[in-house]
Amino acid sequence: MEVPITGSNSVNWIQISVPPSSSPSPPPLSFHLTQTYNDEDDNHCASSFSVITTEEEEDSPPSSSYFISRIHKTSPHSLHLIQLDSTIGLCVTFPESLTPLPLKISSSNGGGGNKRNELLLYAVTVSGIAYVIKLKTNFSAYVSSTNVLSPDRDFIEFNLQTYFANLNVPAVTVTCLAVQFGCLVLGRMDGVITCLRLGSLLQTAPGFSFELRDDTGIHRLWGFVSRNRVVASVQDLVISEVLGNKILFVLYSDGSVRVWDLSSHSRIFSHNLDAPVQGKFLLLEQCTAWLRLWVGEYISDLCLIPLTVLCGYTLETSKEMIYVCKLRFTSGDKLICSIEPSLVDIPLQEEVGCVDVKVTSDKIWILKDNGLICHNLFLRGAIMALPHNYALQEEFVAEQLFQNSEHSFEDLLLTTQSIFSSAKDQFAPFVSSIFLRRLLLPGVYHSVVLRATLMDYNKQWIDSDFQALTVDGLKKEILSVIELEGINESQMSILDHWKNFSARYFRYWCINNAPCGLLVHSDGAFGVIRKHSVSVFRGLENTELLIDGTSDKLGDQELELFNDNFERELLVEVLKCVNSISRRLGKTVHAIFYESFVTPQVISSEEIIPRLLKILVTGYGLEKHNFGAEKPVDHKKLRKFSIEMLLSLHSLSGKATSWSKVLNVIENYLQFLVPRKIIQKSTDARFSNLSIPIMIQASFQVAKVMFESALDFLLFVTYLVNISGQLAALTFRESTFTVDFLRIHLGLIIIVLSLKNHCFSGEAQKIGEILVLINSINMLHDDISRIQLELVPMIQEIVFEWFIIQFLSTTPTQSPAIEDFSFQLSLLQIGGNIDKRSWNEKLGKCDFGLALILLQNFQNPSGDYGHISSKCLPNPQDVVSLVREFTSWIIWSKTEEDSSCFTRRATELALTLLSHGQYDSAELLLTIVEANSRREKISRSIQETNGDWCILQHLLGCCLLAQAQCKSHGMLKEKKICGAIRCFFRASSGQGASQALRSLSSEAGLTHLLSKNSESPAAWKLHYYQWAMQIFEQYSINEGACQFALAALEQVDEALSLNDHDDVRDSLEESAETVKGRLWANVFKFTLDLNLLYDAYCAIISNPDEESKYICLRRFIIVLYERGAIKILCDGRLPFIGLSEKIERELAWKAERSDILSKPNPYKVLYAFEMHRHNWRLAATYMYIYSSRLRTESVLKDFQHTSLVLQERLNGLSAATNALHLVHPSHAWIDPVLEGNLRQVDHYPSKKAKKTVNEQLTAGCEVQPQGLASYVDIETIENEYVLTSAEYLLSLANVKWTCTGTKKAPSDLVGILVQTSLYDMAFTVLLKFWKGSTLKRELEKVFSAMAMKCCSNQVGSLWTGNDLTQNLLLPSSKGGADVYGSPDGDATKHSRWNNQWETLENYLEKYRGFHARLPVIVAETLLHTDSQIELPLWLVQLFKSGRKEGTGGMTGQESSPASLFQLYVDYGRYTEATNLLLEYIESHAAVLANVPIGDTLQRPAGIISRKKPFAVWFPYTTIERLWCQLEGLSSSGHMVDQCEKLKRLLHGALQSHLKLVKLDSEDAISVAAR
Repeated sequence: MEVPITGSNSVNWIQISVPPSSSPSPPPLSFHLTQTYNDEDDNHCASSFSVITTEEEEDSPPSSSYFISRIHKTSPHSLHLIQLDSTIGLCVTFPESLTPLPLKISSSNGGGGNKRNELLLYAVTVSGIAYVIKLKTNFSAYVSSTNVLSPDRDFIEFNLQTYFANLNVPAVTVTCLAVQFGCLVLGRMDGVITCLRLGSLLQTAPGFSFELRDDTGIHRLWGFVSRNRVVASVQDLVISEVLGNKILFVLYSDGSVRVWDLSSHSRIFSHNLDAPVQGKFLLLEQCTAWLRLWVGEYISDLCLIPLTVLCGYTLETSKEMIYVCKLRFTSGDKLICSIEPSLVDIPLQEEVGCVDVKVTSDKIWILKDNGLICHNLFLRGAIMALPHNYALQEEFVAEQLFQNSEHSFEDLLLTTQSIFSSAKDQFAPFVSSIFLRRLLLPGVYHSVVLRATLMDYNKQWIDSDFQALTVDGLKKEILSVIELEGINESQMSILDHWKNFSARYFRYWCINNAPCGLLVHSDGAFGVIRKHSVSVFRGLENTELLIDGTSDKLGDQELELFNDNFERELLVEVLKCVNSISRRLGKTVHAIFYESFVTPQVISSEEIIPRLLKILVTGYGLEKHNFGAEKPVDHKKLRKFSIEMLLSLHSLSGKATSWSKVLNVIENYLQFLVPRKIIQKSTDARFSNLSIPIMIQASFQVAKVMFESALDFLLFVTYLVNISGQLAALTFRESTFTVDFLRIHLGLIIIVLSLKNHCFSGEAQKIGEILVLINSINMLHDDISRIQLELVPMIQEIVFEWFIIQFLSTTPTQSPAIEDFSFQLSLLQIGGNIDKRSWNEKLGKCDFGLALILLQNFQNPSGDYGHISSKCLPNPQDVVSLVREFTSWIIWSKTEEDSSCFTRRATELALTLLSHGQYDSAELLLTIVEANSRREKISRSIQETNGDWCILQHLLGCCLLAQAQCKSHGMLKEKKICGAIRCFFRASSGQGASQALRSLSSEAGLTHLLSKNSESPAAWKLHYYQWAMQIFEQYSINEGACQFALAALEQVDEALSLNDHDDVRDSLEESAETVKGRLWANVFKFTLDLNLLYDAYCAIISNPDEESKYICLRRFIIVLYERGAIKILCDGRLPFIGLSEKIERELAWKAERSDILSKPNPYKVLYAFEMHRHNWRLAATYMYIYSSRLRTESVLKDFQHTSLVLQERLNGLSAATNALHLVHPSHAWIDPVLEGNLRQVDHYPSKKAKKTVNEQLTAGCEVQPQGLASYVDIETIENEYVLTSAEYLLSLANVKWTCTGTKKAPSDLVGILVQTSLYDMAFTVLLKFWKGSTLKRELEKVFSAMAMKCCSNQVGSLWTGNDLTQNLLLPSSKGGADVYGSPDGDATKHSRWNNQWETLENYLEKYRGFHARLPVIVAETLLHTDSQIELPLWLVQLFKSGRKEGTGGMTGQESSPASLFQLYVDYGRYTEATNLLLEYIESHAAVLANVPIGDTLQRPAGIISRKKPFAVWFPYTTIERLWCQLEGLSSSGHMVDQCEKLKRLLHGALQSHLKLVKLDSEDAISVAAR
């Protein structure tokens, strides 16, 4: 079977170029090479295989290097050269196209050991330039060079056209070439052979060139006489070494064969194959074309050499034939050659091309397009042609991609649908996983093929990007293509897209891996050189021979498992039954079952078997076809299968006479399937770099066959048990065929009814007669028990073991996680271990599997990644031996220990995978082993004995933990973490856990657990839980670390309670209190990181170590501040339990050294904390300190948002005031010493304290903070609150003002507040800080300023020295239009004036009770500002309503009508003054008029009532001034008419008033006289 060499298809090519020829152009010459590429084959590729022997050191034995060269038709200018045991290749680019003739690679010394590590490469271009290129065997040496070959040092160039032109040959047609070291032979169309000693002699040296002609001597002379004889053209050339001589074998186009001795330049043999030999014709048919010639190895004992010729026959059939004859050589004075009469003819199939042929001493290898044939030669003195057919890799790839049968995809669809009938959503992911896994299998995956396939789906990459893709990256790209194709289709249609993708991939695989030639080595190894890969062939295992039906090739040792031929015949019958089940279910079942192992989270392997049995019995059922239509079950196929199986089982049971014999045969056969155990006596590495990939790939192929065969037998024996039980039930219930019974046993009823019509002729037999036949198939209870208890577990174990081998052989490695620091460090290439860096670069690539990691560990226990020198190419039997050794090492290890289960070995493999970062694979391996152990029900026994189960759980926990850290996210990460925690707890709970886990190396991370074996289990658990805690903490997984810290706490008391064990205490070296303190501190840390604040606080109060407790408490408070969760200290749910003072001290310490504007604010927290404890004064103190710091630091730091700072100050002062109001009045004060005491708190030396505010100020700041007054009371705080409120409101109005004291308000503050229209605040300040006459004076200023703001023409302000005053005054009515200049501006101004009048009215009405003269001040201010202003009606009414009750005239309070009258007179408002006087005079006169005239009794009393209140009648002095002013105006000629009018009115009113006064006086006297 063909085994691809993994890595040969992914070569890193180094480009080397040959410069153009510098020799002068040759003279005109007709030069032509007739042999070109096959025009019909676009994949034509010329290849060659060479073995070069080199010696790396003088004392070391020579080793063989295998070189392969290729020239592709698609790139004829390039020659690709690779070495089989290397991943680096050379791509030599020539200036012209090369000939597709066989290439030759030789060592530079022509034979023996190549001590210079150089090789020679011969190549010829189509224009006739021959090159001999000297190359280094170490291709990596070309990486850093210029990669342009030098003609003086690196190659020899020889122009054939120039050579023939110098010989005066007018036209030359070269038909073929042959190369041997130091010799280039050219076969020409004219039959002449030209030999050039190129590479061994100088071109100018004598004997450099010579010709071999058939017309020497007399024949040449005869040629001058007669030209009728024509020499045939040379068809093919082969140079071989016979008895130390270089012999040239020549095939001519007319079928003649000639042999030349190159040393003597003489012909030693000539024969036409059509001519008879010893009277016998060798050829049975007339050949129409002689195509190729191959020469085998010289057989020294027989003096024979095989000769093989490829012939072509009729053109109609394009049939080809290979003839093999033998030549005998005898030595003497000269070498004599003769032909033997015996000949072997090997016909080839029509339309099947012969790619290459190789001949050895006893075999001939024929590579065709569809397979490889091997014939034995000269066996026991006779020529025998016993062909051996070898399948090519195309068959394997087709099977893996479901391309080998047109029904494969239909079987996969029906089987998968039947299995996932109740979970349709899992169908698509499961199917995609199958295809992805198979596409990336070694031997199937090919980077060039995959890239070509993806390009059909418009996926484009540059070379470097595609080469950088890891396995995960490739899977994502492939899945994206499939999902994009079926984005709007059902999940079932995804199989169609996979079908198309697989077909494309397989087509490109066949194109890019077309066979180019054979690779045959003298030691028996042989293989195929493909276009982009290389492979070898292996022998078949015994089981494979049995399956193929070639059991006659088994040796006696293998056949001893069967006692006689009878058992072998039974085995044949059993295999037929097994094959029937396999054909019924199809090959897709193996893929599905394998996938169930790899993805147990989707469906387990234990669920697959019952569902497959259901398919065998009842069929696939009604399923939807991939096109959506309902497709009924093929009852004919089911019926046929059921009948055939029943007949086969009947025949088998009849031949064996009892089922026990059949089970014995099955058990014996299963011995073939059990992996062999090979005990290796030596641990020395014996695998070469070349044999390792071959061994791994062959192991996969063998494991695949074994796995599938074992699975088929598992299905067979379970089918036996299933059908036997149903047949028994059918026998017992022959008379009770109910509907339920028929539904359950529908499959058997179909069989019975089929047998009724199939087995018996004539009349229909009764059901009872049929049941007699069925009874012969029924198995005894003992047989069924044997199958269930012995055979099924045995087969399951075999399936499991071969799955492990197949999994490790095919699974690619996992690329290192980006978070892996060691991997990132390796990328920096620090250090000298280049091999380890290259090793890390290979991780995650498809051609670098898990087996390579395991084998490196097997070969190099020290961890050295150095390469092992190559030895030789393994032959087929060597490959079989390597496979057995490798599979034995995987399952049984290389020790002689006899382990009853695979668990111990699995942990060793998993540990190796873990050490190389293969977490996913290690987890899957351990999970499968654990599931297998549970199935075998041996988990408990493992726990009780050697602790393997504990090691498995420990390693599984490490895998899950690493996965959670590296790649998992979300819910998957939580699942991994929970799994890891569970595994570690399980590992510690098993019996013998301490001894088992101590045996692990440091790679498991348990170095510090290697303590004394005499320690108690509790002490060991304490150590183990602390290790688990640390590893979870290392990966920042706090939930796991917390659980193990708590678990460790549970073990402390028990571990330290053994006073009589001093060694326990010595190992711990800590007291119980210290250990608990450290663990509780860790619990605190983990819960705090998880934001479990209440749990973290509980950890603090549970900590017995006081120092640790206080450190945690400080950290707790700091974190609460950082997360904004400090309020939990104040909500009353945390029990302080003696920590109140500590918490207060820490909060105060934090407050002193925190930014005053930090959020949450520490002082507010202290306030809430103290309020909750009912410490009202202390709460008030902290808030007052907070306000004071805000005032001080606002000056220091010049905060941009001053209003926010002032708002915070107000809040602080208000909170302090409210808190003090809760205290008894006699104690409602604040102790100023507290602020100083806060700085006296003890600080932990480990934390550098931030400087307090006072410390910062004393460091050189000019602004000093305002110190706290002694015994600050509520009044002081309230005063400061008022001033701060004023400052806050001014800041909102963008007015900067700073308070300089709290006892006395600044003189300009009220004025600024008034000018900014903050009237409420202004009056609040006035009422708070001024009393008595001072208050009245300040009120007059305020209302005067308010009145001025109501005037349109302003002249100034009462508060001088402040620029703000002038800016806030309204413009004069005279210049208003000029200033604003627009109607909108006038409207806005008018509205603002109206608001000012309303404000003045409201505040005057509100505050005139504090000062009765305020209306006078307002009116005077208005008239002083604008003497012509019209006083508002409401203001005039204030004057008029100012009289006291019972008074008359113009008398009253300070704001009386008389005061208004005087103001009118003072400011020239004579008309208003006159009118006001007249109003009150007339009002006085109307009092008497209101008394009835006829009431004489009431008249005197009314007069007294009217006259009594008048102490001063009217302001006569002011009236006099008014009269004088009017006269003065009249005399000066101003407003004469108006003045005269006013005088008349005034005169008349006064006269009337005086008369009334006189009359009242007389009446008063009269009344008094009575």
